[in-house]
Amino acid sequence: MLQVGIVGLPNVGKSTLFKTLTKKQVDCANFPFCTIEPNVGIVEVPDERLKLLAAKATSEKIIPTAIEFVDIAGLVKGAHKGEGLGNKFLSNIREVDMIVHVVRAFENSDVHHVEGNIDPLRDVETIEIELAMADIGSVEKRLALVQGKMKAGKTKEMEYEEAALKRIFEVLEKGHMANTVELSDDEEKTLKDFALLTRKPILYVVNVDEATAGDQNWISPLGPGRLALPLSIKVESEIMEMPAEEQKEFLDALGLKLSGLDRMIQKCYQLLDLITFVTVGPKECHAWTVKKGTKAPQAAGVIHTDFEKAFIRAEIIPWKDLVDLGEAGAREKGKLRVEGKDYAIQDGDTCHFRVGV
Repeated sequence: MLQVGIVGLPNVGKSTLFKTLTKKQVDCANFPFCTIEPNVGIVEVPDERLKLLAAKATSEKIIPTAIEFVDIAGLVKGAHKGEGLGNKFLSNIREVDMIVHVVRAFENSDVHHVEGNIDPLRDVETIEIELAMADIGSVEKRLALVQGKMKAGKTKEMEYEEAALKRIFEVLEKGHMANTVELSDDEEKTLKDFALLTRKPILYVVNVDEATAGDQNWISPLGPGRLALPLSIKVESEIMEMPAEEQKEFLDALGLKLSGLDRMIQKCYQLLDLITFVTVGPKECHAWTVKKGTKAPQAAGVIHTDFEKAFIRAEIIPWKDLVDLGEAGAREKGKLRVEGKDYAIQDGDTCHFRVGV
């Protein structure tokens, strides 16, 4: 299961966000090999399509797709040198697939800020510098290794890797993120297995006050190049305390289909370049997660590893056609397609995989 690490300076709302998320925790019995630790929450990815599909197929239960959120130990200036819980922070964050960076933009004299005043851009840069400094050592080691190999004989791959590492090192030295470096496809391939902190996808959650949370003309204080989402974590926490029906009424009154929290979860899912396909029947309506571009046999393998090897074909109905027409109607109207091994699964496909024995 994919992991999202929640990071931030002390007193920015990071832990409150995590606690609010865990109130949405799914039934882990549906997800094999999941061990829940105190700082981990497995959270449902909101998807209204599943209720409609389950209703059409009279499914007994719905199993949503999910993301694992990890509350990473707090970070302070000097973490890359081991300040505070720096070493623990950095080791934990290396393991996640993407980062939610919580930044404080709300004023509250009762909640102390470690720097003494509110400055979202300064706080973001503090953490980005820590991550960049931590990555410098990794890049130096990798560069030395590549250059050592090149002495025995150069290959095109080595040259691509050396060029990429040199450009990344220059950026990191300035305290900037490696994800600001544009690499060619060939250079990307050479670094595929190299997990740098500053190359992970990042969503910046700007913790704003209640009045700002609904501002349609909100302008991010973090400047261009950083994907930012305004969220009043306090309000989101209060929404999660309401019964489900009251939550819906509250959001309807604001003209919203999804809470800010759900929008954040969806945004993480999209940033990780993930899509959902569905298997649906009387027993269950089950959402499955794959990377965009995944071919049908590999998607079948997500359900059961044997299905990938024994794959014959996939019968595909787009979810909307299945809801509108039912399976028999979709067949009749030519909306059911039979696809082979080269078919790339699309978001919202409902799939029936035919496999050999």
